[in-house]
Parts: sequence; C-alpha cells; structure tokens
Amino acid sequence: MRCFYRSAISFAILLAAISSIASPALSADKRSEDKRPNIVFMFSDDHAPHAIGAYDGWLKSVNPTPNIDKLAKQGMLFKNSFCTNSICGPSRAVIQTGKHSHLNGFMHNGNNFNGDQQTFPKLLQKAGYETAMIGKWHLKSDPQGFDYWHVLPGQGAYYNPFFKTPQGRVKIEGHCTDIVTDLALDWLKEKRNKDVPFMLMCQHKAPHRTWMPAERHLTLYDDIDLPEPATLFDDYKDNASPARWQELEIDRHMHLIMDTKMTAPKDFDPKKAGSDRSGYMNLQQMTPKQLAAWNAAYGPKNDAFLKSPPTGKDLVRWKYQRYAKDYLRCVKGVDDSVGTIMKYLKDAGLEDNTIVMYSSDQGFFIGDHGWYDKRWMYDESMKMPLIIKWPGVTKPGSVNEKLVQNLDYAETFLNIAGAPIPADMQGSSLVPLLKGQSPKVWRDALYYHYYEFPSVHMVARHYGIRSEDFKLIRFYQFGEWEFYDLVNDPDELTNEYNNPEYASVIKQMKVDLAKLKDHYQDDTDVNEMPKEWQQKFRVKK
Repeated sequence: MRCFYRSAISFAILLAAISSIASPALSADKRSEDKRPNIVFMFSDDHAPHAIGAYDGWLKSVNPTPNIDKLAKQGMLFKNSFCTNSICGPSRAVIQTGKHSHLNGFMHNGNNFNGDQQTFPKLLQKAGYETAMIGKWHLKSDPQGFDYWHVLPGQGAYYNPFFKTPQGRVKIEGHCTDIVTDLALDWLKEKRNKDVPFMLMCQHKAPHRTWMPAERHLTLYDDIDLPEPATLFDDYKDNASPARWQELEIDRHMHLIMDTKMTAPKDFDPKKAGSDRSGYMNLQQMTPKQLAAWNAAYGPKNDAFLKSPPTGKDLVRWKYQRYAKDYLRCVKGVDDSVGTIMKYLKDAGLEDNTIVMYSSDQGFFIGDHGWYDKRWMYDESMKMPLIIKWPGVTKPGSVNEKLVQNLDYAETFLNIAGAPIPADMQGSSLVPLLKGQSPKVWRDALYYHYYEFPSVHMVARHYGIRSEDFKLIRFYQFGEWEFYDLVNDPDELTNEYNNPEYASVIKQMKVDLAKLKDHYQDDTDVNEMPKEWQQKFRVKK
C-alpha cells in the first residue's frame, strides 16, 4: 500500500504564471488580418467518458462514438478530466466564469445565473472574437456575451422543441440534437462575420434523461445485449449513510413508464408518477409521423415485456438494458452531430485554423453502482470527457494524464485568443498541455463541492479532495466521511476511512482539503443539518 501523499496545494503557484502567458488582443482595425484560431466547442449533457470508445470503457465494444473517437485520434484526449460540481447548471456556470460554484453564485439548478458578471465569452468579444451560443443553456437568465444565441428554455424538449432567441420564442420541428446541429451550421455558413475569428458553443440536450432518441436510432442495439457494469448490484454496505437513502437506483427509482417507455394504461396519471415527466409530456407534442415511428419501435418490445414480466434482479437487468440502450441511442445522435460539424469545417476550408473541443457537463452512472444520474463525487459522476483538436499545435492521438477540471476551460479559451486571463479566475490554462509541454508545477489534487440537497434524487451535500491515488469525501451535513484508494480500488467499492493502515494518508488529505477550501474561498459548509433531519434521512434499505 502507498503510505505517502503529495501536497495538494502546489498548483496554486501556477495560476498567476499561466495567467501571464496570454498576449494582448488585436485591435479592431486589424481584424481582417486576424489569424488567431477559431474555436468550436461541442458540449453534451450527461455523456460519461465510459460511453466514449476512445476512453476504453466497458461500453467500447458496441462502438458508440466513431466520430468522437476520430476527433481523439486527431487531437488530445484528457484522461483525468473532472468537474467541480456534478450537476448541469452549476457545471455550465463554472465554465462560463472560471470560478467555483460558491463564487459564481450558481450552486444548484434552482439558482439563477447572474449574467452581469465576468464571463469568458464577454472577454472574447473584447478581444475581437465573434461569439455564438446554440442549444442547451440551462442557466435560467438570458445569455450575455454572445453576438448570436438560440437556446433551449430550461431542459428543453427532445422532439419539436422551443428555443429562446433575442427576438422571442420559436418552435422548430424535428429532433433536438439535429436541430441544434442545423442551427450551428446555419450560423457558420450564413450568419457569422467571416472577417473575424469566432467561438461557437454547440450544446446538446442529449443524452440527458429521459433519453428520447431520434427516429433513425429508435431500434439501434435491438439485436444485442449491452455489457453490464461490474457494480450493477452494489449494496453500499460500507458507504456513508447517504449512499443508502439516495433516490437514483435503477431498481427502486427508475419508472417503467416515464423512464423505460413502457406503454401507459388509459387511466395513468403522470402527475402521480413522482418522476421526471418531461419525456412522457413530450410524446403529446410529437407529430403523427414521429409518434407512429415511436410506437412501432417500442410497442413490440413492450408487449413482449408484459407477456412475461421479469422480477427481482432480472427486472433490474431488463431496466438497465432498456435505459442504457436509449442513452446510447441519444449518444449516437450527438456523435452524428460531431461528424457533421467536422465535415463542414473541412469542406469549408476552416479545419486547419479551427480548434475543436468536445466535452460534457459531467459524467453519469450508466448502471454503475446500480444507479443512473450523477451528482456524486464518485468517479463515474465526477469524470467528464475532454478531447481537443488543435491543428499544427497539438500532437494527433496524444493522451494527457494531468488532473484538469472544467474550471480550466475559460482560461484556456482566453489564452488561445491571446486575451488576458483575469487574476480572479480560479483555473489554469490548458494551452501548455495542448502544446505538449510538461509544466514543472501543476495541480496534484482537485476540489469538489455538491450542494443540491434536499432535492431531486436526494444526494447529500458533500465536498472533497481527489488526488491521482486517493479520494476523501465529507458528507458534512451528517458528519460522515469516505476514503478510497483509487489505485487498488478504482470502482470505489471499499470505504477505507476507518482502516488504520491509511490513517497517515487521511490525516494529510484532511490538511490539504482544508487548504484547498481556503484557497478557493469556500466556507459554504458552515451550516450543519439539524439533528432531527439527520435522523430522518438515515434510512437504510
């Protein structure tokens, strides 16, 4: 066993150094000669790295992402990419600001993003870039810092969605992933100023719950059984108590009608389902052609289920197969979009001077630990994909293993544009890594803080520190801890917090965790949950 732990704070020294790399922005009268790279940032929702072939996860065998895999071969794959807060809106706010949730003010999905604050798109505009935001925004307030925007209201709908625009709401017929792609292409072809560099954010709803694939993908994977995650039947026996009273289990909480598309009986009342109703309600907005295709795909499978309904673990396995296939079908649509955008850039002669980045707002449990959704600090949730292609700069097919976070994206975009990086941003530019450099000083630990409790899925508030080898998590409302040896237990199945063999490591990590909290100015855990609430939620299965 490794009985050492490196200091988690050394990366703080790097922030000021990286911020000084940027060169002054070009003036407006030089725009026609501006050769700075364009930026296309393609972003999805809930796309776990292990559902990307290039990441060698257990779903690689079904070849879920050939176009994203091709992008990885053309650029750099970040193997250890993580979020700071695994929930949709907060992750996006961190990317906009380069600041942790407690400083940008968007700590959970119930918040409203203050668009008046400093964001990287505003700074790119000042640096002479034209900016566009298309797709899922999920920050409630209208986008600022963009010359053009078409965004989904809230989560948005998979079929025939509404979009918010500066001119008002518009409804567009079709599948959301394809519509976002078409809007992005239209802006690239017809609406942008071709004399200045651009930054396009093309952001998809997919593969977010409730996983409604495009018509052409409705029967994809029907002829195979997906591999099961090794932890599908985890019992959480040595976790802290929050792992046992969450509400995101495939077994107890995944709804047969709302989540797995079983046919609803005539007397079904969706308001009493106690689940995400968005997909069910979206069915009512489909065109006759779309609904016919939907029923043709799911009807026969639903009939087969009803003839011989599985029970127990067999039911869990059935629900997993149905859910995971729908999830991957939605992923397929996103992958198609990546291929379409990449083809356009090549055909239009933009490929050589355009940086292409693919990421998602966080990871996701695809049956891992018997769960769906995200929120936890466990790796399946905290890890997020990050692939960047920078022609002529980044070595094709390279893999970087440094610890990086979505906290770094804003600084990276500004650095690429030659714009100054504000001193109050908390991340580090990835440009040195993209250039193949190995900085002498880089972070050796990450800070994480999740706030949304009590709320959907009932995942307790927690913060923690993750190094390359270890992870320490504090569920501060309950006064409980978890500790994992990631080298010997990468699936985080054995909580070693009370194991005396790790006492010295845990002691040092607590010290470093306190230093990280202080460094990031986070004091938002001061209010412990009242004891009566602690007892209320200490419910074991």
